[in-house]
Amino acid sequence: MKRKILIPLILLIPAACLVPILLYIGVLHINNPSESKYPIRGVDVSHHQGEIDWKKLAEEEISFAYVKATEGSGYKDEQFDRNWSEAQATGLRIGAYHFFSLDSAGATQAENFCNVVTAVEGMLPPVVDVEPYGGYKDPDKLDKEKMLSELGDYISIVETHYNQRPILYTTEEWLPVLQERFGDYDVWIRSVYKKPNPSVKWTFWQYSNRHVLKGYSGVERYIDMNVYCGDEKEFYEYK
Repeated sequence: MKRKILIPLILLIPAACLVPILLYIGVLHINNPSESKYPIRGVDVSHHQGEIDWKKLAEEEISFAYVKATEGSGYKDEQFDRNWSEAQATGLRIGAYHFFSLDSAGATQAENFCNVVTAVEGMLPPVVDVEPYGGYKDPDKLDKEKMLSELGDYISIVETHYNQRPILYTTEEWLPVLQERFGDYDVWIRSVYKKPNPSVKWTFWQYSNRHVLKGYSGVERYIDMNVYCGDEKEFYEYK
């Protein structure tokens, strides 16, 4: 009897070890949003994906791509011009995003983004990425008033320049801070280890940072995957 019990237990050990490996290499995924409920999927990319074959990537059952453009007041992603130009030749809807620095004035960051990103027809709203980094991990230790003021300057300039309301990309931990002043802006929520809290009203959801697709060959093996909150008609009318 003991032997009969022991054999299945022994067989479970390799399986238990295999699951985290498959999660790590991007074969299994923690989040698997329903394709019927969320049919519109897309990626966000930067120089980490290297030189992208946009024709091949566009064939990976995606509908949109966000491309990193800038960071802070002086940084421009080294692959942005190539990505922005070649992505336009696909059937994808494209948009650009800026990584917001907490060490730089919002106005000069907006100037950086607007100087780099030339608007194109059908462009998705610009995104400002506000998330923990470096020494800014805990939102409770921030000078919130200063951050929100600088972010307000950034958003105001970008919104006027493109005549589109920017989307706020952030985490669930930081969202309440941003919503103190920008509660009526659309949200792109990052939640790669679980589903977003039902109380979070999101427009885009980054549900995975460990997908592997065809069409890129950078130092980063993985690519971020996202879903849009509506159907195809709503997505192509969204601006």
